[in-house]
Amino acid sequence: MSLPIDHGAESSSVELGGRRPLRGWRVLRRSPRMVVGLCIVLFFVLVALYGTFFIHDGNALSSNILKAPSAHEWLGTTQLGQNVLTQLIASAGPTLLVGFAAGLLATVLAVVVGIGGGFLGGRSDDLLNLFTNVVLVIPAVPLIIVVSGFLKAGGIGPIIVIIAFTSWAGVSRVLRGLTLSMRNRDFIAASKLSGERTWRIVIVELLPNTVAFVISGFIFTVIFAILTQAGLAFLGLGDVNALTWGNMIYWAQVDGALEVHAWWWFVPPGLCIAVLGTGLALVNFGLDEVLNPRLRSLRAIRKKPSVFDDIPLGEAP
Repeated sequence: MSLPIDHGAESSSVELGGRRPLRGWRVLRRSPRMVVGLCIVLFFVLVALYGTFFIHDGNALSSNILKAPSAHEWLGTTQLGQNVLTQLIASAGPTLLVGFAAGLLATVLAVVVGIGGGFLGGRSDDLLNLFTNVVLVIPAVPLIIVVSGFLKAGGIGPIIVIIAFTSWAGVSRVLRGLTLSMRNRDFIAASKLSGERTWRIVIVELLPNTVAFVISGFIFTVIFAILTQAGLAFLGLGDVNALTWGNMIYWAQVDGALEVHAWWWFVPPGLCIAVLGTGLALVNFGLDEVLNPRLRSLRAIRKKPSVFDDIPLGEAP
């Protein structure tokens, strides 16, 4: 039976400057940018989850070829008569799946290798750190392009694995450094002396103090995965028959949408990628505003009224 040890103040001071974590609506009230970002991301998630219930097949053909946006086709049609709005909604799910699945897989790898190796230390840490350095040295984009060229008909699964494998190492290095700085602190030593198991110390004591970096790394990987998949699709790599926003841009480029001024074919998917990336970035910035004590202190100083505010212009203090 473990002894009740009060080390909450010290553990929270690692990331929150000695203050308790902000919760609920107070977090959102302190960061309007996070509210906007969450609304944008939630909108696209709802479209991905429930949008397909209100549309037909995204690849369905019709005789309405290259029609501009109208009351009947809100975003016009493609060269084969496909409804652009229908394709846009159908492509939201696979696009978000690539981003969030790759982000989740990369984050799990980063947490296991970074926090696990940093806490265990010794030869295990040396081997895991060597593996991390090897992955960091490998150029990510060329590797993704080469592997994707051999897996053109493999669906989006291989793309998810490749992106995750090439994007976890940077976050792992940061988490390892944080773990090394915390593993010898008093609250960790107290947990060890009280007989706490290793897995419980890692999950209950270490992981909560690195959650801000874990979430930030996850969001960054999601943005990187979505942009990378779109870039690969534009180059014709990967499975070009899958319905994603990147593949929509690819087929618009192949079929000469720019030459015939069919802007409604490639602008909507590009705009969705940009808006979703902006929403994720706003969430990341808002998270930094809420959890970074330096930014909170700076904002408080800016909002604090000055003694010279009530002095009329032209008068000496």
